[in-house]
Amino acid sequence: MVEGTRIASVEDVPEVGSYLFTAEDAFTNEREVILVRCETEPGIEAWINNCTHENQRLDRGSGAAMRDGEIICPKHGSMFDSCSGECDNGEAAGTTLPGVEIAVEDDGVFLSDDNYTFLRVGGVEDDGGPDSTSHIGF
Repeated sequence: MVEGTRIASVEDVPEVGSYLFTAEDAFTNEREVILVRCETEPGIEAWINNCTHENQRLDRGSGAAMRDGEIICPKHGSMFDSCSGECDNGEAAGTTLPGVEIAVEDDGVFLSDDNYTFLRVGGVEDDGGPDSTSHIGF
């Protein structure tokens, strides 16, 4: 029996795209996490939903863009391997997405990372304001 919180069924994770959920880290920060299909066991990996180059969400609520087993940053086009999280091109070249430990068992995907607590399916609830990539703060 896997220890951890059930996040989704394996069938919930699309063949292309991602499954988005929100978890709380050890410092009580809400973090978006994506589940993506992977060719290596256990067949699904979990990554923090941010490009390593710039604070850009990979999945903006309708699934991450993917091509040939790679997650594509929607802003600069950097591509991250869905199995390793590594990027070898674009602005994020040489970086790796931060991973979140999961377990897959009996058609279920479980959050098994002691540094995170599952909160809910879907993204972090924002204040309803516009998304901005500006470096100017108000």
